[in-house]
Amino acid sequence: MRRILRYASFMAAVVLPAISILAQPNRNAQLNSEYRKWLGEDVRWIITNQERTSFLHLKNDEDRDRFVAEFWEQRNPAPGSQPNPFKEEHYRRIAFANEHFAASTPGWKSDRGRIYIVYGPPDSIQTQASTSTTPAEQLWVYRHMQGKSGEVQLNFVDRCRCGDYTFESPMPDTPLGR
Repeated sequence: MRRILRYASFMAAVVLPAISILAQPNRNAQLNSEYRKWLGEDVRWIITNQERTSFLHLKNDEDRDRFVAEFWEQRNPAPGSQPNPFKEEHYRRIAFANEHFAASTPGWKSDRGRIYIVYGPPDSIQTQASTSTTPAEQLWVYRHMQGKSGEVQLNFVDRCRCGDYTFESPMPDTPLGR
């Protein structure tokens, strides 16, 4: 009997919500290109799952505009101030990533770009040039990374020898982990 109750609880808690999400129409496809870009590129690495879901359930552009304004204001280190230092720094990081980390993909989509956008510049970077037998590598060191204790070292390798450095172990958690 307990096994049946556990199975029923699992179905109610995990399977049924997943099915209902899959059964919904693709709300992202219903957004105009400005909102799709904001959600899929501009804030992709910093928006939480709950915020994304809330945004996708909004019914009109007026509510979406209000959500976007509140999204940035919640992250403003000096609430009510204009310009918003967090927002400005975020877009500066995206521009930097696009300029310095682009290869086969835009810089904001690259592994180094993602880390740079979320955590900012590393405290140090050690670069090892490629040789005839080994690809180029970069070791990024963060003395303090938000949400992590102690020093964090991230190793990026250019296996294709095309400037597309990829992260060599599990990516540090970001709000969406993607």
